[in-house]
Amino acid sequence: QAQLVESGGGLVQAGGSLRLSCAASGSTFVSYAMGWFRLAPGKEREFVACISRTGGITYYADSVKGRFTISKDNAKNTVHLQMNNLKPEDTAVYYCAAGWCSARPNPNEYVYWGQGTQVTVSS
Repeated sequence: QAQLVESGGGLVQAGGSLRLSCAASGSTFVSYAMGWFRLAPGKEREFVACISRTGGITYYADSVKGRFTISKDNAKNTVHLQMNNLKPEDTAVYYCAAGWCSARPNPNEYVYWGQGTQVTVSS
């Protein structure tokens, strides 16, 4: 059973930055692409970003393009989400997932999910 563990969430003022991390088991990290999704109260789960298995391809939601950056640290089996210029509408629980990264993100194509980490952006 694969295990994904997120960290790095917290409370930040609008305009600030946070860096989320997701540690994965070695076999999961090399076998799957990695993605980030978020879930805000009263809203549907939303795709944020994903990175291909090799790290050469990334996709972002329009709402975060130019502000968020997804990256992989192969030596540590970790994927990061650097979030800059945060806005109150970025407030959500952020989930790391392992699966298939494509230009048309589909949560159903992700096999393993982490427990989530809360990000709260105050205005």
